Amino acid sequence: MVKRITTGPRKNVRNVAVFGLGRFGSALAVELVEIGIEVLGIETDEDRVQRHNGLLTKVVRVDPGVNEALEQLNVKEYDVCVIAIGSDILASILTAAYLTKIGVKEIWAKATSREHGEILEQVGVHHVVYPENDMGRRVAHQVKGSTDFIEVDETYAIIKTTANQHIIGTRLGDSEIRKNYGVTVMAVKRGKGNWVNADSDTIVAEFDEVLVAGPTKQAEQFGLLN
Repeated sequence: MVKRITTGPRKNVRNVAVFGLGRFGSALAVELVEIGIEVLGIETDEDRVQRHNGLLTKVVRVDPGVNEALEQLNVKEYDVCVIAIGSDILASILTAAYLTKIGVKEIWAKATSREHGEILEQVGVHHVVYPENDMGRRVAHQVKGSTDFIEVDETYAIIKTTANQHIIGTRLGDSEIRKNYGVTVMAVKRGKGNWVNADSDTIVAEFDEVLVAGPTKQAEQFGLLN
């Protein structure tokens, strides 16, 4: 789950600096480039730097704690900085403290434990993410029967699951699932077709996939119904 601290309306993000190009940082940086965002990759390992040449807008090798190099890279002017350092907790915290000190507008950071995350928040990180924990939770819900699970926050979730008998063959408006189960069907996908927004007149067929939203416990329970 992501720990969020409100920073105002979402800006148009044009460029992002990613510190650490391990599995998490690399996947994040490459995906950002794919969606049209300029990415500066900052890494201590020369092999990783070489592997990302041509994949990112710019990638540089910087030794831990060499803040002069970061000043020359002008990281303060990036819309978002992401600290994707996981193996070296001290480096993660020191990087966060430095970025806070120079006034970076928006800082995200990966945490490997709750304690690590709390320290990151204390030094000024705006958003802390727990990738391993989040993936573990998603897999747990898949094992329980939902094909996918997204926790929006501590109290609300969206699940993707196969339609059950409580909504098959009847108008959603007549199914009373919100009254009986506290959830809402948001979209429906039939076979290899596209996802279609659901409304009160939508009739769900057997084997359809559905996106269901609601309070986390109710969404979980609905996903387990036959």
